[in-house]
Amino acid sequence: MKPAANKTALRVQSILGTGYEVLEFDEGTRTAEDAAHAIGCTVAQIAKSLIFRCKDSGKGVLVVASGTNRVDLDKAGKLLDEKILRADADFVREQTGFAIGGVPPVGHKQDMHILLDQDLQAFDEIWAAAGTPKAVFKLTPNQLAALTGAVWSDLVA
Repeated sequence: MKPAANKTALRVQSILGTGYEVLEFDEGTRTAEDAAHAIGCTVAQIAKSLIFRCKDSGKGVLVVASGTNRVDLDKAGKLLDEKILRADADFVREQTGFAIGGVPPVGHKQDMHILLDQDLQAFDEIWAAAGTPKAVFKLTPNQLAALTGAVWSDLVA
């Protein structure tokens, strides 16, 4: 683990500011399991950023979920009053500016709906991707809510 050096991770660091430290790992942190192993935390403490697409409006949806949880698309859709679909890699990059496996909860190209998995509130600290499949940063659930401006919801399948 070392301070961020990658250009994309440094961009996320500048968005987050000095209150956070983006770290890079030699091994990948692309999946929640990989990230937890590299960091030395539980998989549930990984705040994975998942991108979906609203069926009718086409607007992007960011769901930040606990690494152990599967998102219930019907629950998410009901919160937004619109059917939610899985997004492909091109849509993720178009909406966020980041590749799957490195999407942070902040700094996206497009304005999106944001939903937070309430199960993340059980932890004192959580870890989120920071722009690349090898970069992460630590934060608290309260900080995640403040950074995203989103509210906590029951999203688990």
